[in-house]
Amino acid sequence: MNSVQVKILNPKIGSHPDFPMPTRATDGSAGIDLRACIDEAITIKAGETQLIGTGIAIYIADPNYAGLILPRSGLGHKHGIVLGNLVGLIDADYQGELMVSIWNRSDSDFVLQPAERMAQYMVVPVMRPSFDIVDEFSDTSARGAGGFGHSGSH
Repeated sequence: MNSVQVKILNPKIGSHPDFPMPTRATDGSAGIDLRACIDEAITIKAGETQLIGTGIAIYIADPNYAGLILPRSGLGHKHGIVLGNLVGLIDADYQGELMVSIWNRSDSDFVLQPAERMAQYMVVPVMRPSFDIVDEFSDTSARGAGGFGHSGSH
C-alpha cells in the first residue's frame, strides 16, 4: 500500500501557516505528526485526561493495515504528556476524525497550544491469522507457560 485517503475536516488545516497539511517531519520519519486542532490553548491539569481533535480523518480501507496513534517521546519525557490509552489503534474501516486522548501524568499542569504536535500516526501491516483450537500445543517451547519475570531480571 502506498497511499491512504486523508479528509480535511477543519478548514484551517492547509490554509493557515500554523496548521500545515499532515506530513512527515523528515524523510526518515515513520509517521506523521498529529497536531492539536484547537482554537485556543487548553490547560491539561496534572493527572487529567482530555480528548483533543486533529481536524483530519484518515481512511486506510485495506484491512491488512491499521493506524497507530503513538505518543511523542519529547512530550512524554519532558512534560509527562502521554496518551490516555497508551496506544491508539485505528481500524482500516474507521472514517471519523482522529482524536487523541492526552493524559498529563505529571505533577504539573500542561498548556497545549493550538497546532502543537501532540502525537504521531503510523500505518502498520496487520497479520490476520486463523485461530486453531487445540487441546495441546504441537511442541513445548523452552519458556513454556512461564511469564511475568520468568525469563530473569537481567
